[in-house]
Amino acid sequence: MKKELMSGKKKKENKGGKNGKKRSTVEAGTILRRFLKTYEKHCVQTQSSASITITKNVQYCCEHEKIMTKILLASPEAATANTPPVYLKPLLMTIRDERYMFGKELCIWNVSVSNQDIADLSLVLELCGRTRYPFTHLELLDCGIDVWSAERLGKAMCFSALQEVNLDYNEFSDEGLKGLLSGLSGNCQIVSLSICYCNLGPASGYLLGLFITQSTVRDLYVNGNQLQCDGALDLIRMIAEHAENVSLQKRASSNDEDDINLTHHHLEDPVSEMSFVDKKPERIQTASSKSSFTKKKRKHKGKKKSTKKPPEVGPWLVKLHLADNEIDAKGEEGLRSPLQFIQMLCLLIKFSAELTELDMDDNNVGDLCGRLILEALKERKEAKLPDLKVKVTAQMNADTFSDILKQSQKLKSTKKSKKKKKKN
Repeated sequence: MKKELMSGKKKKENKGGKNGKKRSTVEAGTILRRFLKTYEKHCVQTQSSASITITKNVQYCCEHEKIMTKILLASPEAATANTPPVYLKPLLMTIRDERYMFGKELCIWNVSVSNQDIADLSLVLELCGRTRYPFTHLELLDCGIDVWSAERLGKAMCFSALQEVNLDYNEFSDEGLKGLLSGLSGNCQIVSLSICYCNLGPASGYLLGLFITQSTVRDLYVNGNQLQCDGALDLIRMIAEHAENVSLQKRASSNDEDDINLTHHHLEDPVSEMSFVDKKPERIQTASSKSSFTKKKRKHKGKKKSTKKPPEVGPWLVKLHLADNEIDAKGEEGLRSPLQFIQMLCLLIKFSAELTELDMDDNNVGDLCGRLILEALKERKEAKLPDLKVKVTAQMNADTFSDILKQSQKLKSTKKSKKKKKKN
């Protein structure tokens, strides 16, 4: 009887589990259908076209019985003159009205935003209100963000849950970057920042270099700007010098340890060694049995749950993408500018154990600088540092270029200019 009762309970539990799954999928469907209905209503109110990407994503998630975590708002590539444009406002109104708490990624592509839109978006991102929306990834691509909007976004990011930010194709220039970084000062959770094709000049290099030393950003993408040699040098100077100092300190400490071990070896008492040999085998057996017992004990203990460490603040990078930044000999200082920058870059290559990606494509640094990069890569291998993915332009000696590729891993560039993007 007991067995029958137990089996009956198990069956009920299994049924409850299945029903629980069905309920969750049904709830996801109802939540998303309500979300879409509210969004379409707000589009009519604001005279905005409903984004095809949102309707398609909602339909896809309903069909596959899963919740929508990525919200993508995009303007259609081919829009007629009579159709109204896609606006950000109805989407933000929908997120707030429905209190949609499942979104992790918020992506806005090729949608023109006003200062009021950015102010409303900032209120959604900030964790200061009653409803805390847990967005960790934000993309605002080609949205016409100006200086005021960049600064307001920076302030909002500092009080948000964001970890990855992409503001490519917004030409807010050096002044906009200054506002963005001033708002971001003190931020300790953003690990990836992409500001490609934002019309940044040499002055932005120093701002970015100073920001990296005091932030948790580890992946930096600044392709398609005009940092030139001076700006690029200011960007990496503190990071490269820090990597060199850390490497030298490690070598010094390892040499000190070797010296201490060597002195201990010479000072060992030979009598103590003999006394260890003369020990009874019984004692040795008991010691071994104890060690085996402790090993068994350790096996029975469960593994500790690995807690995710917060990102560290400091001047080091994992990914650095500097493609198409006019780093060449055409500046005011002539041939000296690229040489000074490459010498500093070589320090980063030789000593940074954290660096895994370096994109220098579409920068004509010349053959001499190419040979310096090659030598730095060889020294990195000799020091047994992790492999580095490197991309450089082919505008140098063919042998030097091929040797650089042999000494490094292949890196694929994902960031493209607007013209190239439209063609593809």
